[in-house]
Amino acid sequence: MKTALTIAGSDSSGGAGIQADIKTMTCNGIYAMSAITALTAQNTTGVTAIMEVSPEFLKEQIKDVVTDIFPDAVKTGMVSSSALIKVIAQSIKEYGLKNIVVDPVMVATSGAKLISDEAIETLKKELLPLATVITPNIPEAEVLYGRKISSEQEMEEAAQKISADFGCAVLLKGGHNLNDANDFLYDGKSDSSSGTWFYGKKINNPNTHGTGCTLSSAIAANLAKGFTLSESVKNAKDYISGALEAMLDLGHGSGPLAHNWNINIKEK
Repeated sequence: MKTALTIAGSDSSGGAGIQADIKTMTCNGIYAMSAITALTAQNTTGVTAIMEVSPEFLKEQIKDVVTDIFPDAVKTGMVSSSALIKVIAQSIKEYGLKNIVVDPVMVATSGAKLISDEAIETLKKELLPLATVITPNIPEAEVLYGRKISSEQEMEEAAQKISADFGCAVLLKGGHNLNDANDFLYDGKSDSSSGTWFYGKKINNPNTHGTGCTLSSAIAANLAKGFTLSESVKNAKDYISGALEAMLDLGHGSGPLAHNWNINIKEK
């Protein structure tokens, strides 16, 4: 069985972070492992407390995993401090980790920054250049691009510029009032001047907590299984569409996805 490691924070309500990553990887047919960057107390209505791990403890988690069960892919999620970002980057280089999917969690849907400017600079300098693909949403891409993005043409231009700056492929996710569910993939190869659009359908489901975590984890799972990047993105988008169409409705806020929608569940 293929394997993948997720390096991210814990979501006590199970909808995002490590919990969403492990569910997603499992439901995409691989063995999931984790290194936790922070514990959060949260539910569908918000986050009430965060307790970050030390850089030393994160380093030990990664070491213990990869020296025993080497991952076929790695996904990183929200990492809020420069010290932790540096540990991840150093570990990727030290152990020769491959198929690195970076979800550069920096900006909330509201537009509020989730990590400090210092951590953003460390992310750009240390981690993004090591990525196979990064998966920013529009607000995050605007931070990396340095200007506003308000059209599909500007999405293409931004993805190409970000790819050139950091030497990695870019899956720029639509949404955020720009389009329904259309994402643009630019792989950064010299023979690819146009990139690929992945068109999604609008699914009228208000419960979207953890969609970014789920998409990046599904991409990592598919890369681990040997699919190309383009195939991995397509498979991941098909998976997340199914998870949304299942219309799971839990909690009092923006609820989680049905990560197990593709498992045959017998109910009494």
